[in-house]
Amino acid sequence: MIQLPLSKLSNVGTTIFSQMTQLANENEAINLSQGFPDFMPDSELLDHVDHFIKKGFNQYAPMGGMIGLKEEIAKKIENSHQAIYHPDSEITVTAGGTQAIFTAIATFVKKDDEVIIFEPAYDCYEPTVELFGGIVKRFEMKAPDYEIDWNVIKTLVSDKTKMIILNNPNNPSGKILKENDIQELIKIVEGTSILILSDEVYENIVFDGNQHLSISKYPELKNRSLLVASFGKLFHVTGWKIGYCAAPKYLTDEFRKIHQFNVFSVNTPIQLALAEYMKNPNHYNHLNQFFQEKRDFLRQGLANTSFELLDCEGTYFQALKYDKISDKSDFDFASELTIKHKVASVPFSSFYKNKLNENVIRLCFAKKQETLERALENLSKL
Repeated sequence: MIQLPLSKLSNVGTTIFSQMTQLANENEAINLSQGFPDFMPDSELLDHVDHFIKKGFNQYAPMGGMIGLKEEIAKKIENSHQAIYHPDSEITVTAGGTQAIFTAIATFVKKDDEVIIFEPAYDCYEPTVELFGGIVKRFEMKAPDYEIDWNVIKTLVSDKTKMIILNNPNNPSGKILKENDIQELIKIVEGTSILILSDEVYENIVFDGNQHLSISKYPELKNRSLLVASFGKLFHVTGWKIGYCAAPKYLTDEFRKIHQFNVFSVNTPIQLALAEYMKNPNHYNHLNQFFQEKRDFLRQGLANTSFELLDCEGTYFQALKYDKISDKSDFDFASELTIKHKVASVPFSSFYKNKLNENVIRLCFAKKQETLERALENLSKL
């Protein structure tokens, strides 16, 4: 037998999302673990896809993306955040948000560069940094409020800090950054060469009249930032794997050097369909209201249970503290919930490097009304 060298990510196994989905399938449980809608996207969007496929737009798109789609993205950002990006030289269409994040890290992080992340964190950040020899420095945001202590962040910054990764709104906590957070960040990076990778895939899912504060709104940050977004979250098509990265030209030029050897280009007919669909901003401007109704329905249904409902300011995830129900670890509790009560969730400890257990789980409410009703019926029995 050949002695194989260690993998670059030898400590990485199957993601918690795959694990919990598999457990849900094995136990015929209602899957509120993985973050995907179980309802159809708008038929108008599907008709556009069908149209462009049948019209013969089935070959490679330009490496940076179809210009029509990039123009609509630029309009969306300008209308939403009063920020200008040149469609052709500052916006790149990617094969989903995660590919954009991977490419951004691959482009700029080298051996021994330090990258600051905020936990609970989306699971692709740390392994990608480590894959390219970077060193992760973590700040743990903790229940119940998941606030950032910017004085601690200052101590994490060094002359080796290459990048700060933000996720706003934050998955899984549902926390959004406030004006004070942004101003503190501006002070920290002022006079440095630190880059910001801003994962804003849930930007259009913010609740209770709050405003999403995009990194692009602030010139001091925009000029050093790569903004990542996702059409999967925007239009309920996570399986299409299409997103984009918006960044100043000097960053985009470097980003595309890696992008071209990673995926090169992205699905042509879907790009054209999205461009056509986005000409009507109403298709995404009311997404917050759509998901707030689902959030409120879930929260109202859980109000009389022993779960403690943590704040959900954005995303389509609700965090629940269960310490009045069980003293088991969050992984064991989530497993028991799936097997015995037929509702799959995700334990929060999986979003922390040190597996911090605060007896919190995450539910996805991007589901049909009947799916949520069935889940609530089961959860109300605990």
